[in-house]
Amino acid sequence: MPLPLPRPDAVDVRIAVVSLVSGVALWALGLHMQIDRPLSYGWTLVPLFVMAGLELLRRTAPQTALACGTLALIADQFTPGNLATVVMFTDLVYAAVLYGTPAAARRIPITTGLITVAMTIGFLAWFRDAEALLIGAVTALVSFAPATTGVLVRSHREAAEMARLRAEQTALLAEMDRTQAVTAERARMARELHDMVANHLSAIAIHSTAALSLDDPRTTRDALTVIRENSVEGLSEMRRLIGILRDSSGDLEPVAAPTLDGLRSLVENARANGLDVTLDDTRAPGAETPPAPVGLAAYRIVQESLTNVLKHAAPGPVTVTLTQPQGALCVLVTSPYGDTPGPRAPGSGAGLVGMQERAALLGGTFAAGPEADPDAPAGKVWRVAARLPVDPADQEVTE
Repeated sequence: MPLPLPRPDAVDVRIAVVSLVSGVALWALGLHMQIDRPLSYGWTLVPLFVMAGLELLRRTAPQTALACGTLALIADQFTPGNLATVVMFTDLVYAAVLYGTPAAARRIPITTGLITVAMTIGFLAWFRDAEALLIGAVTALVSFAPATTGVLVRSHREAAEMARLRAEQTALLAEMDRTQAVTAERARMARELHDMVANHLSAIAIHSTAALSLDDPRTTRDALTVIRENSVEGLSEMRRLIGILRDSSGDLEPVAAPTLDGLRSLVENARANGLDVTLDDTRAPGAETPPAPVGLAAYRIVQESLTNVLKHAAPGPVTVTLTQPQGALCVLVTSPYGDTPGPRAPGSGAGLVGMQERAALLGGTFAAGPEADPDAPAGKVWRVAARLPVDPADQEVTE
């Protein structure tokens, strides 16, 4: 079954109708372009109607329309001719370049240019008269001029389309960057919220459980004291986080962000919560102070490690070790391996993920897991180790 022909465009229909009516009007008025032709004046309508019908295909089948239009124009040369037929042919040449394939758009201007040159030279050699140049000029106006016009219009349209595609790609990339930025900021806020509050809330949960389970006024009073201290500190951290969210200056961290100098206070707070913590800072006295993002990451890793010890570890000594070899700050936290016998707070695993993300954002490494230790009661200790580059050139991304 043959495929149905595509429906002609409404603009093409209007062009065909107007051209046909104009050609018939010229024919009725007796206006023609040539004299002394083999066919009579009535035959002028045949190429006219054929060319008008081909105008319906100027957009849907431009190359076919041009090929048939060329034959109709040649046939028109055997009749007195009609100006509307020639004008419609120029439109078919223009449409074939504009709407045809890229190969046709390259080939048609070259072909029409060669035809123009050949016609000019041929008639000049035949007539041996300078007036033969007019034939070449008419040929150029009928074929080469509309072809070059189609090339220019097509080039402008393709350039506009490329500009539109680039604009869409730019908008898409901008949207992807915005989405990634929002995702990264949400992850950063989640880490900050977890690291700021989890330690204090864990201590509150554990001591409140102990106070409820033990009917001892002194134990209850001590637990309430620890609960109050952690509540106040947690509230302070929450206010700092709110300050980060409300800050419109573009700074990633406010000036009050924790540093390595706050580790001693952090260890003292852990001791108040019942942990046997020792801070072993083996960095050289004259060692270069790590950049603020590195110091903050180290502080948060120690803070989260102590929180996990408080929630999950068995009783025993906990050691926090800081070293600073060439080009890096190393953090090591060891704690007893095993479950705590008393009350414990549930964990979600977000702490280990957050510590790993902090190290990865700085281009460092992170590892956490049990490690054999014959001196430990269970024969194992839980070891958290992070290596954070100090040189900004070695850091992939900073928070």
